[in-house]
Amino acid sequence: MSIQLSVRMQAIKALLTDGYCLADVGTDHGYLPISLVQEGRFQKALAMDVREGPLSRAREHILQAGLSDRIETRLGDGLCALNRGEADHILIAGMGGGLITRILEEGKEKLTKEEELLLAPQSEPDKVRRCLERMGYRIVQEDMAAEDGKYYPMLRALPGKMDLSEAEALFGPCLVREKHPVLLEYLKKEKNTLEKIRGGLGGAYSDRSRERLREIEGRLEMIAKIVSVQPC
Repeated sequence: MSIQLSVRMQAIKALLTDGYCLADVGTDHGYLPISLVQEGRFQKALAMDVREGPLSRAREHILQAGLSDRIETRLGDGLCALNRGEADHILIAGMGGGLITRILEEGKEKLTKEEELLLAPQSEPDKVRRCLERMGYRIVQEDMAAEDGKYYPMLRALPGKMDLSEAEALFGPCLVREKHPVLLEYLKKEKNTLEKIRGGLGGAYSDRSRERLREIEGRLEMIAKIVSVQPC
């Protein structure tokens, strides 16, 4: 069975290091664990999902790939179906940052602090980064993919300490430091959007409008420092 991965999934796969057992939380169709086990990058994998429908499709794909003896499917919410220390790599992708944060916080007893985490939030990545900071993980590598007009940050984290600035929490410490080209592309679009909103608030005098204006000015200054241009 040949697996065709999207640009985003290919980037996630490239960021993930090799290991023994991968736990793919929210596996959907099971394509990533199938591809990784096929290539010998993992001895085995756990394809986990909270819904029986996607898990059933994953089982079919795993069977078609001839990997039923090496990839196990498990039904459960977040990390609840994972045994402590069972997987040395945990992948959580394809969901919002708030949900990923909940999964990590509610499942922290399942983590031994020896696992590698690969997280790819589709929204609110700052919540995920702050969660890792609180839980004693440090971000060691990041990437960002653009697909169908949307931007997808992803990060690899290991046990350790980190102290994120506001800009690093919002946009990613590695992405900011490296001036990642996809991040810069995203920030330019974000800058244009914020400037349009600022223009619409120019004549507003309510307390809420003034507060929003200050927020926008602060975000524009932050973006300007990252892309090395002067704020307008």
